[in-house]
Amino acid sequence: HGEDQIVTPFAQILASLRSVLNNIKHLTKDVPPTMKQPSGSPGSIIASTQSLSEEEYSQLASSTVKELEWCLEQLETIQSHRSVGDMASSKFKRMLNKELSHFSESKSGSQISEYICNTFLDKVQDVDVQVMRPEEGSAPPAGVPVPGGTPGVVATPGGKLRQHRPSDAMSQITGIRRSLCHTNSLTTLPKYGVETAREQELGLVLQDLDRWGCNIFKVAEYSNGKPLTAVMYTIFKDRDLLKTFDISSKKLLTFLLTLEDHYLKVPYHNSSHAADVAQSIHVLLLSPALDTVFTDLEILAALFAGAIHDVDHPGVTNQYLINTSSELAIMYNDESVLENHSLAVSFKLLQDESCNIFESLNKKQRLTLRKMVIDMVLATDMSKHMSLLADLKTMVETKKVAGSGVLLLDNYTERIQVLQNMIHCADLSNPTKPLDLYRNWVDLVMSEFFMQGDKERQENLDISPMCDRHTATIEKTQVGFIDYIAHPLWETWADLVHPDAQEILDRLEENRDWYQNMIPISPTSSVPDIAPDSADADDDGKGSGDKIKFQITIEEPEDDDNCIREESPTSSDG
Repeated sequence: HGEDQIVTPFAQILASLRSVLNNIKHLTKDVPPTMKQPSGSPGSIIASTQSLSEEEYSQLASSTVKELEWCLEQLETIQSHRSVGDMASSKFKRMLNKELSHFSESKSGSQISEYICNTFLDKVQDVDVQVMRPEEGSAPPAGVPVPGGTPGVVATPGGKLRQHRPSDAMSQITGIRRSLCHTNSLTTLPKYGVETAREQELGLVLQDLDRWGCNIFKVAEYSNGKPLTAVMYTIFKDRDLLKTFDISSKKLLTFLLTLEDHYLKVPYHNSSHAADVAQSIHVLLLSPALDTVFTDLEILAALFAGAIHDVDHPGVTNQYLINTSSELAIMYNDESVLENHSLAVSFKLLQDESCNIFESLNKKQRLTLRKMVIDMVLATDMSKHMSLLADLKTMVETKKVAGSGVLLLDNYTERIQVLQNMIHCADLSNPTKPLDLYRNWVDLVMSEFFMQGDKERQENLDISPMCDRHTATIEKTQVGFIDYIAHPLWETWADLVHPDAQEILDRLEENRDWYQNMIPISPTSSVPDIAPDSADADDDGKGSGDKIKFQITIEEPEDDDNCIREESPTSSDG
């Protein structure tokens, strides 16, 4: 842990400037440079307090000038509208693209590479500004008004025409159903928030609520299909949030049951996933490194965000909704469509008096909570992954270089940044759970992907990467997902809360190796697509493959006017 290298551009600049400062102090005999730099940081410091020879003095002065020139060069190229996190994000995207170009040499690797790029990189869509006249007989693009046709008539994805009514779903939030007032008939509130004949078994499973890897599938089974209500109600009681924020138990149950009713019966993005994310956030907040860091209001917002983040999810991706010109995509201008919709549905539910669990908060608390929840739920848009990772790693390394505690979060930007990455980690926590749970989640998410692929095939759309049930390679996809997405994220989180998340990181690597060993042997080759170490191969022909994780390490940059070079003039190689 102590030997981590500084790799984010802004932290590199700070490290170099600190080196320059110490060298100048040494050269001027002001204060001997006794401060030791973090391992791997740019710059070199002569720690000796003995007098320098003329040659040593000249060399130190020259290297200091070069280092300062390098820092100035980098600062001069920073664009005023870009954050320091953007600098790291651009670098990480460039590095990931370079890694994926090697990974995509095989057919299955190409599909996985496309899936990772399309899902986890916030790419700017190419815009064709040329006005092109459709050829006669060709169908206009979906959602585009028909030239010379009846006003209000637009093309559907299949090329058919339909009447577009501006009032359709544009003046109201879709997906809202009448509250069923579930608690009106209850004379006493159930211990875990749900009526079930298997309350004792449910209680035994919920004993693991504070542990990583609580079996949400068992919670769903024992709670009559109400895992989100059972998990959230129990967490709120255990954390004493009902008393802290004067929340009525009956009102909390009404809201939770109503919220759970608004999760659709899709394979993956259902209330079990929401319960899993909320429970994961709960455990991450229990990390000793985060003890006393966040306020009760921030904890309330984080748990609430986890519970609502996918409500009314239809089981298709944002890109599918955009490609089909759905009403939701139109309403939210193609920007984080499902995340914005889940927020709107959730806050609309709170407007029902029987569901308003935040009625006792004062105005400032309500506004602050709403802002935090919005910021956190929007961070679950997977296309924001690289920006979130870059911001977090920049913050961690910057505080290391500055010599301050990593978790001294003294402003909203830093606090929400950690909370955003926390919910993002929880949302990508499946590979870190016990293998049997992880495999269940994989089966469910792939089932949902394949359902989308079937829709796309029926609608004559291009089938999205990993959504074609006839060509997808599940095992190799999981290895690539862990190597390029999950591991870099969890590695950075583990650095933030070191050593609290080490067991989580270890489990992630164990699960990665299991899926690596399960990659089928190609018919045209005697080895799996991702070649394992033959010395470790099992009798059944499967081996423990060499790890190919996307490492965020120092490397030579591609040509990029806005990128920071990976070493300062006086940096060592390691």
